[in-house]
Amino acid sequence: MGQIQVQKNVGGIEGLCLIEPTVHGDSRGYFMETYNQNDMLEAGLDMEFVQDNQSSSVKGVLRGLHYQKQFPQGKLVRAIRGCVFDVAVDLRSKSDTYGKWYGVELSEENHKQFYIPKGFAHGFIVLSDVAEFCYKCTDFYHPGDEGGMAWNDPEIGIEWPNVQGTYTGSASAKGYTLEDGTPLILSDKDQAWAGLKDTFQF
Repeated sequence: MGQIQVQKNVGGIEGLCLIEPTVHGDSRGYFMETYNQNDMLEAGLDMEFVQDNQSSSVKGVLRGLHYQKQFPQGKLVRAIRGCVFDVAVDLRSKSDTYGKWYGVELSEENHKQFYIPKGFAHGFIVLSDVAEFCYKCTDFYHPGDEGGMAWNDPEIGIEWPNVQGTYTGSASAKGYTLEDGTPLILSDKDQAWAGLKDTFQF
């Protein structure tokens, strides 16, 4: 017990949790518990996970902002290789922080995890040459149920680190780069999402 530390309501947004495991290291390497249900319950988190996902992305890839409409997912996310900046946006219509965002750097070095409950849009940008990203979900992926919102909507104003470019009225990645000149890479779908005012509400 007590192998993870949970910081609740990070950024002043109810439900968002930053989780840090206890890392036991020596000359051989390290060991840590990445998930412990008893510790989660002790922290007041009783979610049940049903699916694990993993992705690999190169530097400059931005995935998001995503959610499922009728089958919303809570997600426990972490980077097991490289570094990402991970973001959640509150889309709960009755929330005092509706439309607010919070972001955190997740890396293989800091071992931090980020829990995003149902009712949020989620996305991340890869800051290292390559990143492997893992997440546990509280519901299954349902084809056709995915929604999204523009990653660069000025109404939200997410401060993506190292991103340079000028907003031209759409979610297009054209003209955006990282500070070192790496082009921003988004899927066609992620470049077509609308802003907050036209986004699904929970």
